[in-house]
Amino acid sequence: MGLGSWPTISLAQARSTRDKWAAVLADGRDPISVRQAQKDAEKAERDHQDPTFAEMVTVVFEARKASLRGDGTRGRWRSPLDTHVIPKIGRLRMSSIHQSDIKSALQPIWRTKHPTAEKALQRTLIVFREARAMGIACDPFVVDAAKRMLGIVRHEPTHIAATPWQDMPALYASLRPERSSHLCLRWMILTLVRADGCKGALASEVDGNVWTVPSDRIKGVEGRVTDFRVPLPAEAMRIVEDARDLGQEMLFPGRRSRSLSSTALEKALNEMGETGRPHGFRSSFRDWVQDTDAAGYEVSETILGHKVGNRVERSYARSDLLERRRPVMEAWARFVTGAAQNAVAIKC
Repeated sequence: MGLGSWPTISLAQARSTRDKWAAVLADGRDPISVRQAQKDAEKAERDHQDPTFAEMVTVVFEARKASLRGDGTRGRWRSPLDTHVIPKIGRLRMSSIHQSDIKSALQPIWRTKHPTAEKALQRTLIVFREARAMGIACDPFVVDAAKRMLGIVRHEPTHIAATPWQDMPALYASLRPERSSHLCLRWMILTLVRADGCKGALASEVDGNVWTVPSDRIKGVEGRVTDFRVPLPAEAMRIVEDARDLGQEMLFPGRRSRSLSSTALEKALNEMGETGRPHGFRSSFRDWVQDTDAAGYEVSETILGHKVGNRVERSYARSDLLERRRPVMEAWARFVTGAAQNAVAIKC
């Protein structure tokens, strides 16, 4: 059993330590095992009192994930930290992290990938605030100081490319219904629901001509999202009926009967030379509404699944405007399918 090297450990210290462990051996215990147990206990206490940044991220994530969609995997809450911060400062103790450490971790992406850097910084601040609230010796100020050191960035957000609404009939006509990805894109155009809601659409979710999108496929904060009803136009109902005729429960099956991926939808548009993105269909609809005065603000926003009014207003106005949405969506479907030139709904 090594006791240390001379001259770091003096001869007198070595004799004293030898006597200590000899007494442990005389007591019938293994000195090496006892020493390792003591080291482990000291490390556990140190980790509890002053964890590393990586350990603290895990603690905070585990405490918060019940409030995140898909237990945090859907929104990839940890991703900016795992990719850009933990590799640089993950091993540092919370009490020892300086603003310059955080600055060095994020500086490579501060200007080139600013939205990602902002997310990483915001979540680093959450980790520090939660650690401080748990009694760990750290100062959230270091995150604010790091942001000042990184400097101001004038970032112009890039909007998702949207197909001009005037071109939607041509795009719709070019989508081939025999291909699952193309058919799903048609469904997205007709229903104006986000990709996550559409990819997993099931025939059993349609009752009459109303499709109920389950809350777990709706964007929003866990615990605050509810099922969303969509009045289906006649063109969308034909897609449902065709699937039922074929005995398909999943409207848009991918490989091995799994739901389609977002990549498959993007790839389908790329192969067609279409620069607009699937999510951009919603913007196309919104522009159509504005340019043709097809619907009022409240109805058009509800069609897109957006919340209208503040929390107090919504606590009283609880209708999902299903019947008022129906004629607008039917008019939109008739427009994109070319069934009616310049079809415009009665303003609702």
